Amino acid sequence: MIYVKDKGRLCNNILQFGHAYAWARENGLRAVSLRFAYKYRGFRICGTRGHNFLNYLQAKYRARLGLIPEVSIDSPDLPAEQLDVLYDRVRRNARRGVVLSGWWVRHYDLFLKYRDEITSLFAFTGSDTGQLPAAEPGTVWLGVHVRRGDYSRWHGGRYFYSDGQYVACINSFIDLMKLNRKRVNVAVFTNDPKLDTDYFIRNLHRDAAELVFPFGTAVSDLQTLSACDYIMGPPSTFSLTAAMFRDRPVYFIQNPEKSLTFDDFSDFATLFRYNY
Repeated sequence: MIYVKDKGRLCNNILQFGHAYAWARENGLRAVSLRFAYKYRGFRICGTRGHNFLNYLQAKYRARLGLIPEVSIDSPDLPAEQLDVLYDRVRRNARRGVVLSGWWVRHYDLFLKYRDEITSLFAFTGSDTGQLPAAEPGTVWLGVHVRRGDYSRWHGGRYFYSDGQYVACINSFIDLMKLNRKRVNVAVFTNDPKLDTDYFIRNLHRDAAELVFPFGTAVSDLQTLSACDYIMGPPSTFSLTAAMFRDRPVYFIQNPEKSLTFDDFSDFATLFRYNY
């Protein structure tokens, strides 16, 4: 058994485990996510074999006591020969148990090969689920991820945008959709509990059909965002993972002042490989 020791938050954990799962699957091995064995609920994986608190505890303390090895891949610059040695150690110890950790467990081609299986594992379950009102004919849902919190520091605050900058991007998208004779419903998701919702209401383009602020849990917001027709936000695994489920067009805001074109939107596979 390969026990995958994830890092970061919810969507980092989903993508990290997806890489490890795909590698294990390709090599005829089983992988269990330690985070989804105890911390997160609301996904199908949480009810699959091996994903329980007892299994999490035994893996954690067996590794801590040196009863099973931990293999860490924590650098993007490891030589191929060294990677081969590390992954061979995982293979040799998988039968009795091994912990696989590190941000740089990356297998893009294998992830995409087994993407449908990974998406199925993270299908949403339970009562903690998000819903969007049905869109009227000729109307699309735009999901906007307003990322605050740690983004004030990450990359020196490069992607920490103001309310005005987000509204300008939304209004540019509304104008773009007019070219296709589409109206736009807007759902705004955020980790900022003090978001000035009145500012959005006052300044959003008058042609916007509907504006909602779900303010759900991380899991329910992820599900609701994944149900949108288009996704917009700063570079983030949250928006990226939401796009993975239904392969919706996603726009990573890198210049909030530009006028949008259809070419600015990309897809999960492209952004996954080159922006994550």
